[in-house]
Amino acid sequence: MNSMAKFFKLQEHGTTFEREIVGGVTTFLAMSYIIFVQPGVLSVTGMNFQAVMTATSLAAAASTLLMGLVANYLVALAPGMGENFFFAYALCGAVPLFQALGKTTLHSRQDFHCHIHRPPLT
Repeated sequence: MNSMAKFFKLQEHGTTFEREIVGGVTTFLAMSYIIFVQPGVLSVTGMNFQAVMTATSLAAAASTLLMGLVANYLVALAPGMGENFFFAYALCGAVPLFQALGKTTLHSRQDFHCHIHRPPLT
């Protein structure tokens, strides 16, 4: 416990290990709805409910762990619901599922490229 407090610089941030545990449990309970809502929304498109639930849980766990361990920034991350509703009801309403997935993948790659190669802010 002492090594974790040193790693996350808890004393420097004015907090304790116990307070962070309570905060983590509270955050999990506040965010856990997404584990069930997202698969329900995306299953409308024909996606498998259990597969989406697994992917959602793994993505949230991995991104939260990376944020905490690599960036030393104790926040929880999960897939955004707004994009899911847009994908399920607007995009998949206009084109078939696999075309929508392809368009989303291409757009994500373009967005990533633009953020990585943007000119410096001066």
